[in-house]
Amino acid sequence: MPCSGARGAMSLAWRNRSVSFGRPDLDALAGLLRDAARSLVLPHFRRLSPGAVRCKTGPLDVVTDADVAAERAITDGLKRLFPGCMVIGEEAASADPRRLDGLAEAALAFTVDPIDGTSNFAAGLPLFGTMAAAIERGRIVAAAIYDPIGDDTALALLAHGAWIESPDGSRTALHVAPAAALEQMTGTASFRFLPEPLRGRVCARLPRLAACWDYRCAAHEYRMTAAGHGHFLLFNRLLPWDHAPGWLLHQEAGGYSARFDGSPYTPAVTEGGLICTPDRASWEVLRAALLT
Repeated sequence: MPCSGARGAMSLAWRNRSVSFGRPDLDALAGLLRDAARSLVLPHFRRLSPGAVRCKTGPLDVVTDADVAAERAITDGLKRLFPGCMVIGEEAASADPRRLDGLAEAALAFTVDPIDGTSNFAAGLPLFGTMAAAIERGRIVAAAIYDPIGDDTALALLAHGAWIESPDGSRTALHVAPAAALEQMTGTASFRFLPEPLRGRVCARLPRLAACWDYRCAAHEYRMTAAGHGHFLLFNRLLPWDHAPGWLLHQEAGGYSARFDGSPYTPAVTEGGLICTPDRASWEVLRAALLT
């Protein structure tokens, strides 16, 4: 990861250029996430006081003091590195949804989820991640999903592939699983936010598949699927900090995805569901089996 001096030089370079988000920028983004997670998230893992955990919209939607502190640090770092950028953090946007306005038009925007899988984090379960995506005029161009427990980062750069990178710089390329018949498919079905009667229909049809799970953590679900350890992902609620990073990771690992109606996913759309599979034929089979 770049040192602080390199990050400062890169910030000056960003001010004076018009080219797209590149590998040095992605390295700087990944470094910010790792720094925040290691200094502001991990020290509180399994050490949260009762008052440090609060409900937002209900028991399935919680926030901790660590979420707030890490998001603030990442946001400040992004604004230093990329002057004039738009930053949409989960906690800030939850408090003021108007922060989502203009995401599709911004020259450079970032979505930030300081702790994806906060319920797991608050429960002491080691399935959570820190993630962000870079978006240029509505197009997702880079993604980083850091695993604080494993201390490695899943990275993707538009048209340059997806990989897992360790702090020593070693890399492992990511590839989605080969296509499989419906009865052999495994993956994630997050049915919590599906409206009825669709929720009941999907749940009743899940036994048609080989297996499915829900880790309460999109960060790890996207990482697993992009690495070929599962065939599909199904989500309904599409908040951009939850899905923009993982969507690009999956795409650059060779996958195919579309909303429930077949339209493309964009980070400016927050509803309509999303299905990710190894290829379009698998998407058609899965959609027909679960939704129609």
